[in-house]
Amino acid sequence: MTVRLAPSILSANFAALGEDIRKVEQAGASLLHVDVMDGHFVPNITIGPPVVRSIKKVTGLPLDVHLMISDPDRYIPAFVDAGASILTVHAESTLHLDRTLNFIRSQNVLAGVSINPATPVSVLDHVLSVADLVLIMTVNPGFGGQKFISYTIEKIRQVRQIINERNYRCSVEVDGGIDAATVPAVVQAGAEILVAGSAIFNGPDPGRKVKELLEIASSVGYDRGYV
Repeated sequence: MTVRLAPSILSANFAALGEDIRKVEQAGASLLHVDVMDGHFVPNITIGPPVVRSIKKVTGLPLDVHLMISDPDRYIPAFVDAGASILTVHAESTLHLDRTLNFIRSQNVLAGVSINPATPVSVLDHVLSVADLVLIMTVNPGFGGQKFISYTIEKIRQVRQIINERNYRCSVEVDGGIDAATVPAVVQAGAEILVAGSAIFNGPDPGRKVKELLEIASSVGYDRGYV
């Protein structure tokens, strides 16, 4: 299983965003993670389609757009038009999750579903077959720089096991508190896309941090017997 890194621009320097993106792209990042927050579903407000459109102009990386917003169906076409390659919605944000995921896929982009730390894996049971990606939040969403919640490791393992047993094609992504100390455990548990923000951008050399995290991930590997 190849582990990919998705730097979260939430922690980047917005005064020099293009330069930060160039550094992580050249260092081996596979995607760019874009956190969209509305101040309602989560207690923070970040960016909208215009910024996503601007980012798309300066990178060749796929844009992994994480919609931490209420009523996501209303905004899906705008983010698709802005250049999103993946749109991830929260299971907690919509009453009709199956319909929302199928709506995203009808827009010819990949559909992701995310669950918060305290949300049980069972809510995914009937939608994994239509999801391209499962994003397991390893912190409570809303702000960068939070401490990793250790019990989410078991959730990663459970989701990976279900996907393998049922032969689904969706990827497992993790977001929150991902750094050099937590990468080994999440990779062993079955995560294959790692979202990291503070660990990459809260330092003088984002490119070096990308390489470090990828080296750690590649040295570990998924452990099928991991608990």
